[in-house]
Amino acid sequence: MDKHNYPAISDYGYISDCHSSALISKSGSIDWCCMPRVDSRSCFGRLLGWEQGGYCQIAPPEPHEVSRRYLPQTLILETTFRTSEGEARLLDCFTLREGGKQHPHRQILRVLEGLKGQVSFRVDIAPRFDYGAIKPWIQRRHNNHSGDYYIVIGGSDGLLISNDFRLEMKDRHNLQGACHIKEGQRVHLSLLYRRPESLDEGWANIPTIETLDQRLEETIKWWHAWFSQGEFNGPHAEQAQRSALVLKGLCNAPTGAIAAASTTSLPEAPGGERNWDYRFTWIRDSTFTVRSLADLGYIKEADGFRRFIERTAAGCADEVQILFGVGGERRLHEFEIKELPGYRGAKPVRQGNAAEKQIQLDVYGELLELAWRWRQRGQTPDEDYWEFLVGLVNAAGERWKEPDQGLWEMRGEPRHFVHSKVMCWAALDRGIKLAADLDNHAPLEWWKQERKAVRQAVEEKGYDFQRGIFIQAFDHVEMDAGLLLLPVVGFVDYQDERMIRTTNAVWRDLEQEGLLRRYRAESHDDGLQGKEGVFLACSFWLAECLAYQGRLEEAREVFTQAAATGNDLGLYSEEYDTEKKEMLGNFPQGLTHLSLIAAAVALSKVAEVGGN
Repeated sequence: MDKHNYPAISDYGYISDCHSSALISKSGSIDWCCMPRVDSRSCFGRLLGWEQGGYCQIAPPEPHEVSRRYLPQTLILETTFRTSEGEARLLDCFTLREGGKQHPHRQILRVLEGLKGQVSFRVDIAPRFDYGAIKPWIQRRHNNHSGDYYIVIGGSDGLLISNDFRLEMKDRHNLQGACHIKEGQRVHLSLLYRRPESLDEGWANIPTIETLDQRLEETIKWWHAWFSQGEFNGPHAEQAQRSALVLKGLCNAPTGAIAAASTTSLPEAPGGERNWDYRFTWIRDSTFTVRSLADLGYIKEADGFRRFIERTAAGCADEVQILFGVGGERRLHEFEIKELPGYRGAKPVRQGNAAEKQIQLDVYGELLELAWRWRQRGQTPDEDYWEFLVGLVNAAGERWKEPDQGLWEMRGEPRHFVHSKVMCWAALDRGIKLAADLDNHAPLEWWKQERKAVRQAVEEKGYDFQRGIFIQAFDHVEMDAGLLLLPVVGFVDYQDERMIRTTNAVWRDLEQEGLLRRYRAESHDDGLQGKEGVFLACSFWLAECLAYQGRLEEAREVFTQAAATGNDLGLYSEEYDTEKKEMLGNFPQGLTHLSLIAAAVALSKVAEVGGN
């Protein structure tokens, strides 16, 4: 299919069960789904390969109108179809239950309900395992209890498909069906992930229709129970709460890891090579996430991620890397899936991420900030956790003089990025405060000495005295949106004149139609070809910064403009094309959503105290 026939990224909705995730288009088609985990090989991957990727579509064959929303306080997607004869809705979810952390259903449930008149639907199911490399073998089976059902096997994957409407084998690799829904009627399609050997040996427990209805209700109650833990009533509460649901959907329930996004290789530059696999847990993004969730009252996720990092790094600072698999995997080697043409022809399609071995020194500060916030919530680290933290602070004190790839994982030559230095300062600062607060043994005099040395280096080499502003890196005077994060850890106050001037310089230099780029890619070598869009998280950082500087009207203006780039469901991508008004990059992007929350919280806090 021609690349222009691909749906826009903004046309997709998102569902998750805190293990797996899927994107569903306005046409009722699942075009991206990985099971049993968010980083598994896709079983429906049409998003990256229209002809070979596979999909599962439920839609009227006749002309129709579409509207959609999430059921309130959930990640259950409701798509309403209206034809000349009637109206019906399609509910999509991954089913959830108490105890699902260890024993998940691993089930996509699609439920059609008649609302008015009658509506005909066509159903097409074309599973394609291993990113479309395998056309699976579909077999019809039958039992007296459930009637006909289908097993789908190939390679190391399998699906168990059951339904209560007409569904037949189109051929060996595809299913096709139809149903006619009247007002008050409900039909179901269940897709369960199962090991192929289990299916082949006849171990198929087919859920009854009553069970499917119960699972839908149970899933609604599960989301409501989680949502009710939150506490935020500011002017942007609805947007912040929707973003919190997205972040929860990116969490891996068994381990506590948090994926950066649910997709791979959605391009940051149309047709270009800036295509990355984001289905992993970055320490930086994840610590930002738990900060944002904690600000809204969801603190359980913060402790889950803290424990995940300690386990995954084997309790040793030397074993920390900037990203891990959501199960704790360390080897995430990047390679190209050459058989897939990519979204709208953007190649390469990647699995894995070469950033696994990059040096990014800010991780030490992120982890100590996480520990400090945990301590402020009344928790006390045990002896083993304290030993881990001491190792992290020591590493920051020893390595802060090194260059690194920085916040943006630039693939060019390493630099002495100011943000990275400041986060090493934060690691030392939080370590000193924790040791004093806990009265624990630590090399305090050396830590204080190095903390002072980092500050001196940043204020001398990371500062342009002529303009009175902080700069991207030592000997690199360009602006970088990462500088907006310096006040978050207290290196400089938001209302410090140096920070106000830096904020203005970043805004002026990186602004594009009211939004921010992360840096000027054309001004230096970041190791890549192609032009980026604006980076949405940076625009929310600007709004947060302006709010805490007491510049509420400017902050609201920036927030409103950035928030307008979301789709009709309140979902955000990584970047945005201001010319074509299109989303760019992986979707939904956790960093964007958590930055929206931080900005919304800032606007609310500052408004409450009269703009100061």
